[in-house]
Parts: sequence; C-alpha cells; structure tokens
Amino acid sequence: MKNPFIYSIDNKRYQTWNYYLKQKFGQKVCKIPVSGNFTCPNRDGTKSFDGCVFCSGLSHGEIIENNNLPISQQLNIGRSIFSKKWPNSLFLPYFSYNSSTYGKLSKIKPLFEEALNYKNAVGLCVATRADCLNDDICDYLGELNNKTNLYIEIGLQTIHDKTANLLNRQHSYQEFLNGYNKLISKNIKVCIHIINSLPGETKQMMLETAKAISNLNPFAIKIHMLYVAKGTTLEKWYKSNQFSLMSREEYIDTVCDQIEILSPEIVIERLTGDCVKESLIAPMWSLKKVTILNDIDKELVRRNSFQGCKLK
Repeated sequence: MKNPFIYSIDNKRYQTWNYYLKQKFGQKVCKIPVSGNFTCPNRDGTKSFDGCVFCSGLSHGEIIENNNLPISQQLNIGRSIFSKKWPNSLFLPYFSYNSSTYGKLSKIKPLFEEALNYKNAVGLCVATRADCLNDDICDYLGELNNKTNLYIEIGLQTIHDKTANLLNRQHSYQEFLNGYNKLISKNIKVCIHIINSLPGETKQMMLETAKAISNLNPFAIKIHMLYVAKGTTLEKWYKSNQFSLMSREEYIDTVCDQIEILSPEIVIERLTGDCVKESLIAPMWSLKKVTILNDIDKELVRRNSFQGCKLK
C-alpha cells in the first residue's frame, strides 16, 4: 500500500526525527547525551524532595556514565560510540539529565558554550521543566537560538492537573503553558514530552493530551510508555496493585490514535520510552522497542491512516 504521508522518505506514516534531520542537514546527525550535573526543583527541596513518582533520578531511563567529566570529554566518549556505526556523522550535544536550565546562568552558560564549540556539533538539545525557565535563562536561550540550532525539550506528561498532582509534578498545566510561551515568543523550537498509561488516566484523557499539544503546534513531541523503574514511588504503587499498566496492544492502538490527531507538521521524535533492563520492573514488553515501532507502522498501514489524517 502506497504511503500517503508527504513528510517521509521511508515507510513511516508520521514525521520522524530522522526525516527532519536528514532534510535539514543532509546527513546523519547523532544526539550525544551529556550531564551538567543539574538537579531539579522537585528534588532539591525547592518544591519537593521526592521527585515525580516515576523518576528514579535518571533521565529518560538512560544512565549517563562519566557524568562528572568535563562536557568535551563526555562528548568524546559518546562520539567514539556513535562513530563506529556512523563515521562521518554530525552531532547534537544533548543535556538530558534532570532539569538542565535549573540553576544560575553563570553555571549554565559555560557548559552550553563548551558543548556548542565541540567538533562537528551543529546545535544543542536541552531537556528541562517549564518551571525552570526564568527570564535570564530565556533571554540567553533566545540569544543562542539566533546563532545555532537550539532544541528545548519540556516534560509535560499530561494536561490533566489531577494526574499531575498524583504524580507529584509540582506544577500545573497553566505553569507549563507559561514556560512554553516564553520559549515560543523567542521562536525557539520546543519538543513536548508526554506519557501514556499514567495512573488513573483513561484512553480518552491520553487523546485529550495529544489533541491539546496538536493545538499548541510545537516543533516536536515525544510519546512515552510509562514504565516502572526500581527505586521509585511508582514501584511501591505497582507492587501493591494500586494501578495497572496498558498492555502492548492497548499502547499501540492508543499511539496510533494519537498520531492521527497530531498536526502533520509536528516532528514525532519518539513513540515509546526507554529504561535500562537492569532497572525495569514493568512492563517487560517495553524492552522490545524495535518490534513496538514496527507494529505501530503495521497498524497505521492496516488502518490506511497517517499523522494528522483525523485532525479537525
């Protein structure tokens, strides 16, 4: 069946991060995760010491080794790994650990500048929270955006404040919008993270979150499956049967529904979450990431649908 989606160079029926990068840079671009040893207002006591219930203190399930090394050395280690498969690739340093705009500008600026000056770096990716975007930081990010390819990733997870309160997010949807709009006012490209299968959420609530994001029309979105990691509050809840997780089939069905209502101009950077095997409690099926992505592709073909086909 012919692929009807226009933003594709392969069989994908949604606009992938890989498609965007190849269209923009004309070659392979790799994101190298680094750590600036940032903390989070939800962990340092500013708002809470407990963090979000799903957070183990690692970023997106990734373990960043050697995170006490200078940024350039962390990038060297990452480049040596990626260059084995893509020897001529370009790089995007990715501050993915905790809230990477949280702290004094005098600390943040040298770290970002060091990353930007790295050989073959074509920009910068920064993960943070919407409540970690004060005016000084946003002014600096605006300056960076005028001279390089800047991508800011914000964890929203859900538009539903009832769920956010349960998760101990310590900020509301309106506070998210306030931070998001600060960045948009400076024409900064923003990627929004959401999580499916959060405790207490129905499929309809997950679709409402996707629809709200489509209306915001950000640069990109990351869709994650909730996973239970060791050492989290969520692990205690799961083991005491306080909530259940979506099945693999339910997740694929929901993601396809979300893709259909997302604006086709939004880059979809991710369609499932990652957790290192040693830390994962559940769902174990989430470890088979490639097969999940393949089955999402197959379901879209079966439906003969694609990103934005049901957008009203």
